[in-house]
Amino acid sequence: MLRRLAALLRFSITARNLWSLLGFRFAPNLASCTTLQLSASSTAGYRTRTRFRAMSTSVNSTPVNEKDEQVFQDLKLLNAVNDRYGGVIVEVREAMDSALFGSVLRASIAQWRHQGKKGVWIKLPIQHVNLVEAAVKEGFWFHHAESNYLMLCYWIPEGTHTLPANASHRIGISAFVMNEKREVLVVQESTGRFQGTSVWKFPTGVVNEGEDICAAAVREVKEETAVDTKFIEILAFRQSHKALFDKSDIFFLCLLEPLSSEVQKQETEIEAAKWMPFEEYKAQPFVQKHELLKYIVDICLAKKDGNYSGFSPVPTTSAFSDEKNFMYFNTTDLNGQ
Repeated sequence: MLRRLAALLRFSITARNLWSLLGFRFAPNLASCTTLQLSASSTAGYRTRTRFRAMSTSVNSTPVNEKDEQVFQDLKLLNAVNDRYGGVIVEVREAMDSALFGSVLRASIAQWRHQGKKGVWIKLPIQHVNLVEAAVKEGFWFHHAESNYLMLCYWIPEGTHTLPANASHRIGISAFVMNEKREVLVVQESTGRFQGTSVWKFPTGVVNEGEDICAAAVREVKEETAVDTKFIEILAFRQSHKALFDKSDIFFLCLLEPLSSEVQKQETEIEAAKWMPFEEYKAQPFVQKHELLKYIVDICLAKKDGNYSGFSPVPTTSAFSDEKNFMYFNTTDLNGQ
């Protein structure tokens, strides 16, 4: 019977993996065993009672004959939770032999296929990197990775999959901060493309995961110049493509009000920081050369002269969450001011 099970799963039974297949954490002492009973729980958090008929639907498994369909075993399958779109999500939490994982994965796919599931997501923590090859061999592909895990996915139905793509955009901000003297807060960067160019630019940065745009703008100004600010509006935004790692980029031009004046540059990334007359900033050859920067200058001046309305953050809830999130819109015109 075990040989039949191994053939169905394309799994070679060896002295090393026999007891894992049976559900034991360690090989038992046969001299002290009068009977063998399959464990109802898994060595790695996988369990289910599966009939072989479900396995016969897998395109990767050996066809199951009538005799096999009458066999019941406690076969360990991957623990999974249902997602909202007819698929399942698996998070591997404990170590597992890669060959055994491949076999259990094949059986699990067969079970999910039998249940009519669609997408399969497997979250592999970095400590279980040994299982990646086994998953790829079963048809899984990389979806995205973070510092401590890799997410793989698989599509069970025939035809083109409808799984969402990995995050496609990076979000950045540029902070326009002007004081009562019509001086603008600017920096020279000591790293990146502007290193050694002597170009003065607005403080810029990337929005962190889970961070609001308005909070990111205030944080970046504080980090680069030590100036405290209050977020006022988003003045404009620009979308570009094929940026860092070929991802698209959305860049928000933000208006902030200064709450302090003393400038202290960030030591790790900023070469210099200061208040500069806006006309002097505008006259830089680099600013005059690039169309985007000339538009930014015009927008900032129009705002300061009272001829432009940006988008203010308004806390809102939605049908998806009761948690307050920001919607940015032109509150001035909406309120008839």
